[in-house]
Amino acid sequence: MLLRVRIALPDRPGSLAEVTRVLGTAGADITQVTVLDRGAGQAVDDITVFCPEDVPKDALRKSLEGIDGVAVQGVWTTREAPGTYPELEILKYITTAGDRALTTLVDSLPVLFSADWAATAAEHGVLYASWRAPQKVPLPETVPPRPTAATLDGGLHVIHAPLPPLALTLLLARSDGPAFHRIEVHRLTRILEIFLSLPATERSVARQLRK
Repeated sequence: MLLRVRIALPDRPGSLAEVTRVLGTAGADITQVTVLDRGAGQAVDDITVFCPEDVPKDALRKSLEGIDGVAVQGVWTTREAPGTYPELEILKYITTAGDRALTTLVDSLPVLFSADWAATAAEHGVLYASWRAPQKVPLPETVPPRPTAATLDGGLHVIHAPLPPLALTLLLARSDGPAFHRIEVHRLTRILEIFLSLPATERSVARQLRK
C-alpha cells in the first residue's frame, strides 16, 4: 500500500538518514520526500512510502516516534503516484473535458491532495461532489475571502476555497491524516487560479446549474 507520512524533525545532518533507516527496518520503501517547511532548526517533511499490507500504520508511527526529536504528524493512505506531475496531467484533461471540466476537477482533487473527497456548492446547496463525499456535505456557514484550511468539529480537516467568478465554493476534505499544511493550501490556490482561467470552466458550470 502507498502511504504518506508527515513528520517534524531536527533540521540537521543525519536526521533524515535516521528516519530512512527506521522506515527501511519496518519494511517501508521510500519513493518520494517533499520538504514542506524549514526554519528555526526544524523541518517538516512529507514522505511517500510503499509499505507491505501486513505492516500496520500504527507500527510505522511508533517506530518513527522512537527517534529522538521526531514528531509524527500523520500517517495516511495516498493515491498520488510519486515521481509524477499530477497537476499537469489533470489540467490537460480539464482543457479537453468540455462541459465536464468542473466535475473532472472535483473528482481529481482528492487524489492530488491525498484527501477523502471534494465538493462544490452554490447558494442553493451542493452542485457536485466526488464519490466518497458524505450525503450531507458539511459546508461552512461563511465563505472565506481566500482558500483557508480548518479543522471542523469531529476532526475533519478541510480547505474551503471561494470561486468568485462562478459564484461557487469548493470544499476539500481529509479525515485520515493531518490538517492541511499551508503549502497544500497554496498549491490548491494555484490550481484553482489556472482552472478559473480556462475557457471550458464557465461552460461546465453552466451545464451543472441547468441539471
